Amino acid sequence: MFSHIMVPVDLAHPDRLEAALKTAADLAGHYGARVTYVGVTTGQPSSVAHTPQEYAAKLAKFAATQAEVNEVAEVASHAITAHDPAVELDRKLEEAVHEIGADLVVMGSHIPRTFDLGSHGGRVATHTDVSVMLVRA
Repeated sequence: MFSHIMVPVDLAHPDRLEAALKTAADLAGHYGARVTYVGVTTGQPSSVAHTPQEYAAKLAKFAATQAEVNEVAEVASHAITAHDPAVELDRKLEEAVHEIGADLVVMGSHIPRTFDLGSHGGRVATHTDVSVMLVRA
């Protein structure tokens, strides 16, 4: 049913991704799908990487580690550079769905609070034509 799963990742908070990563790996194994880990960074130095190239290398290493740890047969990484990731994140993820040809997005989610600034997963689900699965930690 699914052949290409996109998993948005935040390399600044990998500990919050475990449930989504395991879910994506399980679905990939079940459907024989490939998994692409997508990350959005800035062109400016950050706590994760000093340059977009360093970020892309870290994301590629993250993908390779996921292939080994979660036994995913086929993985890739897709690093995106945005002028302001906080503002552009949703749009960049929406664009990535089509750029890489994903037919399922598996995203980590947070527990809703009474004051919520927005749902990245909800935005991706309503602005793309692919299935989106939100996974709570």
